[in-house]
Amino acid sequence: MVRKIAFGMLWLGFSTYAFFFAPPNQPETFELIKNLSTGNWQGINPLVVALFNIMGIWPVIYSCLIFFDGRGQKIPAWLFASASFAVGAFALLPYLALREPSQKFAGKKNALLALLDSRLTGIALAVGTAIIVSYGVGQGNWGDFIQQWQTSRFIHVMSLDFCLLCLLFPALLGDDMARRNMNNPQLFWLIAFIPLFGPLMYLCMRPPLRETSGEIIPTQQQPAEN
Repeated sequence: MVRKIAFGMLWLGFSTYAFFFAPPNQPETFELIKNLSTGNWQGINPLVVALFNIMGIWPVIYSCLIFFDGRGQKIPAWLFASASFAVGAFALLPYLALREPSQKFAGKKNALLALLDSRLTGIALAVGTAIIVSYGVGQGNWGDFIQQWQTSRFIHVMSLDFCLLCLLFPALLGDDMARRNMNNPQLFWLIAFIPLFGPLMYLCMRPPLRETSGEIIPTQQQPAEN
């Protein structure tokens, strides 16, 4: 219950700050988002381009855990994972608040689950992220980025969203490691303390989940033990 309240309060606080206390929207925000989405990056700070693209990679990273975690939940995990592609942590925090601990996976993997479970997916995400980060850090203008962070709600909230996604990953990591029989606390903390590339490293090295013929009972529906 404490965990649920904590995630719920974090979601409420983040939402309140983003809509009422963050810097105001700028007139060119819509045009900026359109250009970022269509690849028209000329004249845009590479750091902003890199951050925007990484915010598209984070939901995929989380999906590689959430779609398996959802097998043991009463709530539709796919709905929150899908919404995170548009609103990031705003969609993932309610899922973390509503979910129950689930350390088992039962049933078969469909094509989507097989793709999300593949180490090749993790490697592709890691390579793509490394290229994006190198581009942003190598060619970006930090002074301009800081100025935009201080004056633009879009850049400001997107940056905070990135930080939240880095901090929230361990909330799902422990159960995913347990589902794969990875009992290694040192590895857990190593992944947890390396922002972005820690989770990517985990996706590249974790063993695939084993398929079973049974179905897992959602945590809240499991009968009480005698």
